[in-house]
Amino acid sequence: MYSRADFLLGIRTMLPVQIGTIPFGLICGVAAVAAGIPAPAALAMSAIMFSGTAQLVAAQLYGAGAPGLVILVSCVVVSLRFLMYSAAIAPHLRELSDRWRAVLSYLLTDQVFAAVIQRFRHQPEHRGHPWFFLGAGLTLWVPWQISNALGVLVGALVPPSWSLDFVVPLSFVAIVAPLLRERVAIVSALGGAIGALALNGMPMQLGMILGGTVGIIAGIGVERLRR
Repeated sequence: MYSRADFLLGIRTMLPVQIGTIPFGLICGVAAVAAGIPAPAALAMSAIMFSGTAQLVAAQLYGAGAPGLVILVSCVVVSLRFLMYSAAIAPHLRELSDRWRAVLSYLLTDQVFAAVIQRFRHQPEHRGHPWFFLGAGLTLWVPWQISNALGVLVGALVPPSWSLDFVVPLSFVAIVAPLLRERVAIVSALGGAIGALALNGMPMQLGMILGGTVGIIAGIGVERLRR
């Protein structure tokens, strides 16, 4: 049953998040064009993926000349966290139809998951009600598509001589830097960077993926030693 109050509450909950979402969307749009992705494809990627991290990974690998399969696998790997989100939130949406669950799964993001799971846990009577989830998800999806489109437009208007290639790695630096507070995170980042540099000459740009694997192994090793 439609709940206008829940839908509006979902919208209000996500409005403060736009402070970070809109600039990030602009960066993703610019990064896609800077990597050489045609504007229609960049817009389609934004709508299909609806994931800033996956879009940046795809842009980085596309610009580096990686094969499509490598790009696809990389995007799947960086999106594996959504499996955990889905597993955590699925019991609360068990009563909904398959169509509803499909729509809500498409709108699932880090911010939406945090808001929705908190609401379901603290207010169990709202379990199985989709309207808060839908309001929160659409409040992120609409500005994200608009900001990506503006980024694509800006990137297309900027002369090639400006060399916007730096946008993608700079974006990753901005994402990763705040996370480097613990020893495990720092070791993982260093291991990944060293591995990617050492394996840079591998075919199909596999050095990036294997470098990330080196970072993960290094982080796991440090965590086990600490325990």
